[in-house]
Amino acid sequence: MSDSLTPKPEHKFAFGLWTIGNLGRDPFGEATRPPIDPVDFIRGLAEIGAWGVSFHDDDLMSFGAPESQRRAELDRFKKGLDETGIVCSMATTNLFWHPMFKDGAFTSNDRAVRRVAIQKTMRNIDVAAELGAPTYVFWGGREGVESAASKEPGDALDRFKEALDFLCGYTKDKGYDLRFAIEPKPNEPRGDTFLPTIGHAMAFIQMLEHPEMVGLNPEVAHETMAGLSFYQGVAQALWQGKLFHIDLNDQKIGRYDQDLRFGSEGLKDDFFLVRLLESSGYDGPKHFDARPYRSEQGEGIWEFARGCMRTYLALAAKAREFDQDPRVAAAQARASVPELAEPTVGPYSADSAARLLEESFDPAKLADRGYGNEALDQLVIDRILGIYPRRERGQRSHQKAPPHNTNSARELARKGHTHVQEDLRSSCRPRGRRTARLRLRRIKHQHRELSGSRCVLGSPRCLGGCACSDRQGGCHPSRRCVFGSLGDR
Repeated sequence: MSDSLTPKPEHKFAFGLWTIGNLGRDPFGEATRPPIDPVDFIRGLAEIGAWGVSFHDDDLMSFGAPESQRRAELDRFKKGLDETGIVCSMATTNLFWHPMFKDGAFTSNDRAVRRVAIQKTMRNIDVAAELGAPTYVFWGGREGVESAASKEPGDALDRFKEALDFLCGYTKDKGYDLRFAIEPKPNEPRGDTFLPTIGHAMAFIQMLEHPEMVGLNPEVAHETMAGLSFYQGVAQALWQGKLFHIDLNDQKIGRYDQDLRFGSEGLKDDFFLVRLLESSGYDGPKHFDARPYRSEQGEGIWEFARGCMRTYLALAAKAREFDQDPRVAAAQARASVPELAEPTVGPYSADSAARLLEESFDPAKLADRGYGNEALDQLVIDRILGIYPRRERGQRSHQKAPPHNTNSARELARKGHTHVQEDLRSSCRPRGRRTARLRLRRIKHQHRELSGSRCVLGSPRCLGGCACSDRQGGCHPSRRCVFGSLGDR
């Protein structure tokens, strides 16, 4: 694995105990692999280059066990963290597994259940603070309804707010350096879930007593389940300063929550997501809330984890290349992308309003322009697929030169294509056998199939005198330009 694809602590890759260690159980079948001991889990993370681990309280300490047993389990885990250097990146509470939470936790109709849920969370906040976790996540797995008649939505949101306000107060009173992050989800396991999307959660946060303490932990799969753009949602969370944590995985749109390996489905969406995270200054964990395929066992589950991190790093490298590509800069300029960063009217004043009202515009002229978004988007696809310009291909020694046929190039020269003749002459100059062979391969690749297909890219070299040009100033539309270009002609 190249160094650029090797995970390092500064990348802040993290996994939950329930992710790689998922047993493979689903609604239609029992577990397909054995559990992983929490200490063995964090040792495995250290071996593959991960940085952090997260946990539910019941992942780490046996639910309902005597306090002495829970303390021993926690101390053993702390020792494993110290030995491996893995950090506790996030903690959360399991408020969905036990049958008492079947009607909800913070929003259960049963007041006693609501009090148990808050108590259970307080106790695990103490554990999170002891382990140094900077973020505490709230996923409302059971906070919702199947029957709309079973809860008044306003009452449920009041109780949700009450719980978070109380827990914020508890955290502040204890002096813990801890922030809360709400994880939205539209449905599953409930038919409809309260705070189903990023937008719902951000609006809800503004109603809390301590909104500065509460942000978001959005997840790829959850927004995709709702048919929304995760990229756009994360961008708005960053814009509002509310991206406290993020769950990376993948998802087929319109399906149940699949928690697939990051990058295994929506590769183009993942490209823009990674580009956004890398360019925005986000410095929180890149937390993979995903699980291996149910068919995997043994080393396969760790291959899953390596794949999550490798794909992220590969997309980050692609994003850097994309942003440094002069063709992208030119296409974005044509689309007026930089212009969107310029203020439209500036702060309001009576004078600026009067000037705007006096200004005249030509709607027909404004409507007449194009933005070139097709060409820009194709550059994205080319970059993801590894289709590089010739000047980059020459720098990538791992790519083989295309097959060549010297006779074909010489035949073109005999037919009077002067630029081919020049290339042949230059290829025959003393330069070493290997260099000459590569040169001839390149000639053949550039000049083959000069007719029979549309000129896609055009080229400055084709402006007059080119074999694919039938008129001065451009390539014939029914033939193929063989040289490539920085833009359309």
